[in-house]
Amino acid sequence: MASARTFVTELLKKAEVEIGGSRPQDIQVHDERFYNRVIRYGTLGLGESYMDNWWDANELDVFIHKVLTAHLDKAIAINVASILTILKAFLFNLQSSSRAFLVGEKHYDLGNDLYEAMLDKRMVYTCGYWKDAKNLNEAQEAKLDLVCRKIGLKKGDRVLDIGCGWGSFAKFAAEKYGASVVGITVSVEQAALAREHCKGLPIEIRVCDYREMNEKFDHIVSLGMFEHVGVKNYRMYFEVAGRCLREDGLFLLHTIGYQLSQLTSDPWITKYIFPGGALPSIAQIGEAIEGFFIVEDLQNFGADYDTTLMAWFKNFDFAWPTLRAKYGDRFYRMWKYYLLSCAGVARAREMQLWQIVLSKNGVPGGYTSVR
Repeated sequence: MASARTFVTELLKKAEVEIGGSRPQDIQVHDERFYNRVIRYGTLGLGESYMDNWWDANELDVFIHKVLTAHLDKAIAINVASILTILKAFLFNLQSSSRAFLVGEKHYDLGNDLYEAMLDKRMVYTCGYWKDAKNLNEAQEAKLDLVCRKIGLKKGDRVLDIGCGWGSFAKFAAEKYGASVVGITVSVEQAALAREHCKGLPIEIRVCDYREMNEKFDHIVSLGMFEHVGVKNYRMYFEVAGRCLREDGLFLLHTIGYQLSQLTSDPWITKYIFPGGALPSIAQIGEAIEGFFIVEDLQNFGADYDTTLMAWFKNFDFAWPTLRAKYGDRFYRMWKYYLLSCAGVARAREMQLWQIVLSKNGVPGGYTSVR
């Protein structure tokens, strides 16, 4: 135990993190088993021991940011948890049709009350666009409008929204631009509330896997769903988008991204938050769209995810007294770790946010970028 404590203590010093310190990045260890658990299980052990109340950070997002900018994650990257996660992803298709609804049941069906409390008034569960925004509501409206402008949306257009969430884009596109929208989701709870939100508008919400779609649309958008597709299915995903998009239409892909090509996501995130999730790289997307699409535009506003996640946590934390009886204290620590650790990852610029505009045949005369 002493050698494990020494190893972790010395490692953290490289990130200017002190155990028992009073600075924002410093941590407090409540259980000595913490050290061995982190060494053996890496990020999974770090997250699980936080859920078990074995340690706390004065400011969790600051701690994670410090650790990542010092690249400490590389020092304990190869461990039992990461090896098993990578092996499973290599051997199996963790996002197959038979498993498509798992993330809906595990994450998005947790409870609409949780997401209503945490998100903006439109319930947008993707990165906001903070360029000129002063608060979360403005940032999400700006993002939705940015998407509509990038695809050149106009009255009468029919749009497919792959991974429609609670209907935020569909409702915005119908109300502000006069479009009709078909939104698909793998979450029963999301679909029920989305239909309520979109009542009276030319919007259809379906509970189905993207692979089932085979009809034509003027445009396609997919906001924050591609992270659930999985490397082994990227080619199929773009094939489906290609067969559903009209020849002169545009497809906007909004996705979190990572700088390295990998098969799976962080072991803790995979186990507790997004089963089967994986962040794509530019190389993986490029290979998957070959022969299907032309990249017309790519924008990275990944730094805005830090601001978005911190706003979500502030809302969640404020609403917790009304949620506690239903979800319990262990869930609070899990959700806090999820939101604030991801904020730290985005702040360290290890997690990107890409909006990619794709066309089937190239926009005649060239595409004009919209910001």
